[in-house]
Amino acid sequence: MGLLTPSGGLLFWMTIAFAVVFFILAKFAFPAILGSVRKRETYIDTQLDAAKAAEVRIAGLEEEGKKIIADAEREKVTILKEAAASRDKIVGDARETASQEAARIISEAKKQANEEKDAILASARGEVAMIAMQMATKVLRGQLDDDQAQKALQEILADEVKS
Repeated sequence: MGLLTPSGGLLFWMTIAFAVVFFILAKFAFPAILGSVRKRETYIDTQLDAAKAAEVRIAGLEEEGKKIIADAEREKVTILKEAAASRDKIVGDARETASQEAARIISEAKKQANEEKDAILASARGEVAMIAMQMATKVLRGQLDDDQAQKALQEILADEVKS
């Protein structure tokens, strides 16, 4: 019996031992191992499906995020346009109000200046008339000192009243 060539009896008993071990493994160990492998396969398939679903959800969320950002940008532009229009309207209204107020103040100042001018002119006329009367009185007193000059003046005035 050599090491490289086994005898027939050894082969027979090795085959029976192998068959018994294989039968025990096939009956008890292989189903448990196969069940565990199937569970693992199912778990991996479930996780792959969940990962694909999560990937789809993430893509959807990215698209939704892009839409939200685009909407926010459009709204920002709209708000900025409205703010600019409101600012321009307020500035225009303020300018118009200031212009009207300036026109009113200028009008009142002109009116007051004209009234003061008229008052000054009336006062000056009154003073000029007063001075003229005083001068005329002094001139007439000097000329009317004698009776003959008084009678001549009376006749001239009487002639002017008649005509």
